[in-house]
Amino acid sequence: MEYDVIVIGGGSGGLTAAAGAASFGAKTALIEKEKALGGDCLHAGCVPSKAFIAAANKVYSAKKAAAAFGLTSGGKADMKKVMESVQRAIAVIQEHDDDERFESLGIDVIHGEAVFVSSHEVSVGDNILKGKKIILATGSRPAIPDIDGIRDSGYLTNRNVFNLEVLPESLAVIGGGPIGVELAQAFSRLGTQVTLIERSSLPLSKEDDEIRETAARLLSKEFTILTEAAIESVSSFEDRKELVIRQNDVLKTLEVSHILVAAGRKPNSDGLKLETIGVECDEKGAVKVNRSMQTSVPHIFAIGDVNGNQLFTHAAGLEGKGVVQKAVLGLPHTVKYDSMPWVTYTHPEIFHLGMTEDEARKNHRDIGVYKALLNEVDRFIAEDETEGFVKIITDKHGAILGAHAIGEGAGDWMQPVVYASQLGKKIGDLSQMVYPYPNRAAAVQKTADLYWREKLFSGIVPKLTEKWIKVKR
Repeated sequence: MEYDVIVIGGGSGGLTAAAGAASFGAKTALIEKEKALGGDCLHAGCVPSKAFIAAANKVYSAKKAAAAFGLTSGGKADMKKVMESVQRAIAVIQEHDDDERFESLGIDVIHGEAVFVSSHEVSVGDNILKGKKIILATGSRPAIPDIDGIRDSGYLTNRNVFNLEVLPESLAVIGGGPIGVELAQAFSRLGTQVTLIERSSLPLSKEDDEIRETAARLLSKEFTILTEAAIESVSSFEDRKELVIRQNDVLKTLEVSHILVAAGRKPNSDGLKLETIGVECDEKGAVKVNRSMQTSVPHIFAIGDVNGNQLFTHAAGLEGKGVVQKAVLGLPHTVKYDSMPWVTYTHPEIFHLGMTEDEARKNHRDIGVYKALLNEVDRFIAEDETEGFVKIITDKHGAILGAHAIGEGAGDWMQPVVYASQLGKKIGDLSQMVYPYPNRAAAVQKTADLYWREKLFSGIVPKLTEKWIKVKR
């Protein structure tokens, strides 16, 4: 069969690209190796993890509310019921990503492993598909660290952790990135004794330093965090696992019932035989692309986790939309990540946009840093959710370089900053918006107001206005 576009991978980026190509009239094939479309995000990532986190937060909040308001609570969370809620969420969203929907768009949906035969041909079983343009959207999988004994001892990853039927008594989480801290907190809130092990000085290495410090302080109230720690070896016994950990040149032993590996991701580029057709990958296996998502073979594109640029579902969707313009319509298009936000769904949530303060200072001679605490915002005071802050970083003209927040629901109420950044608006424009009282986004307004306070009530402006007022009197 011959196609205008062949998309390999049925996750977020692949589905976006396939639907877009078909909508423009391109004859399109979509190849997915698993039995169902949706990719890692739907079946083992974003959706199940957020459903799991939501269940854990409900259990935690119920216990906390009972204690606060004189009620009594008891019992233990039923892991089977928790996982049933996770599977319900997957099932509902799967209806939007089923084969029939994409077949109704005129897309040929094919399940099986894709392997390149030539730069324009891929085999799926006994079938050979030929495509003018080919889009790689094969995603990534958990990277397993090279630790002595870990593979023989058994471990969980995001691929199988949501199949648990019994709540772990104790859990060692290897890796302090977003996946690690999210699941560490969720298990802790369900009643597991959790220890998170992180090689650097603080978890969440990509976040602003102040955010990292605040997050570590808050999270350490709920579970143990070992920083600057490396695992020397893992051993497995009948009912427990033993980790030998080196921390500050001191060896210590940790015994747990389960281990969760959350130590990064590995691109799913192996198995495609890209090396036989001249598609270049880096040392980690990420497919090299230009800003139009083209690989070293120009009619082959790579989007989503497999290119290693931005490992987020929404980034894959953005790249999928952009690559359709280039691959199908031939229109020049480059993908820009300047206004690419992300959220870590701990409680409180952590929001990230653009440069950290440290990055801004390294790249700009003169910056402004504006910070407001949530304990100064009426809505957070009313809800007793005052832990956290907003920080907006600008250049000397007020253009937004970065924005960061930690607080209840931060991923939602920081969205005005994303919109302003995309439109090229400045921090002062955020101050001019109307924020219904008392909403959480008032934290953004309070932060932006600091910019005007600095401009209007310091320096020469107050002196000029004082003279003007005297004249007008």
